[in-house]
Amino acid sequence: MRRVRPIAWYTVLIGLSLVFIAPLVWMLLTAFKTPGEATRVPPTVFPAEPTTGAFDTLLGNSQTPVLRWFLNSVLAATGQAVLVLAVASMAAYALARLEFRGKKLIFGMIIATLFIPSFVLIIPNFLIVDRFGMLDTLWALIIPGAAGAFGVFFLRQFFLSLPKELEEAAVLEGANSWQIFTRVVLPLSKPALATLAVISFLTNWNDFIWPIYVLFSPEQFTLPPGLAILQGAYTINYPVIMAGALVASIPVLLLFMVAQRYVIEGVSRSGLKG
Repeated sequence: MRRVRPIAWYTVLIGLSLVFIAPLVWMLLTAFKTPGEATRVPPTVFPAEPTTGAFDTLLGNSQTPVLRWFLNSVLAATGQAVLVLAVASMAAYALARLEFRGKKLIFGMIIATLFIPSFVLIIPNFLIVDRFGMLDTLWALIIPGAAGAFGVFFLRQFFLSLPKELEEAAVLEGANSWQIFTRVVLPLSKPALATLAVISFLTNWNDFIWPIYVLFSPEQFTLPPGLAILQGAYTINYPVIMAGALVASIPVLLLFMVAQRYVIEGVSRSGLKG
């Protein structure tokens, strides 16, 4: 009986892994097919005549500067992740450790914004971005999401799990609040910071609706709206679309492989304390 349970668990895990990996494998194989083979019925799993024509079409078309879109996505996602870490960490530390009037009310108002649908904020954010002259620039993708409520909530819960004795020892050594925050709390919060950075990066990287509203020039596009151009009005070149999706997914997979240890530790330690 003891041997049956591990085998059953491994079987379930392998099955779930195949469910998640199969679309990625299909995307990879389709990217090396010809347009005719990609739409063949019944479909073929492996390309009969592997070709890089889809990548040549994707990267060799001046009207679809994929590499420029890729760079824009990297800059926008990285910039927003850095800003989110800076803003959310300071706000979360104040709400977790500092004592001031109205702290619970402020925290409650921040949490309440999580229940507001993002589509409701599109027009107000657009007007604000327009007023500051950031339309059709990458700043329009970086600034508006820099003060999200989720990051504040997530880091606050992690900061509450840290022992206060470390901060009290720093106070005895003559450290002020800023020194405690930068030299004690932040170094101990690398798992949570890495987790929030990955989440913020992926949120910006995969955003499709907001860039459509604020970006007008093709050279300013990021990958999601840019790759949508590859889909024609009457025909769809599936290998080209899959090649574009493959280009867009590589940084995400690499990021997760590098940060997965910190992500798992950060999520496991960020409970619902407090």
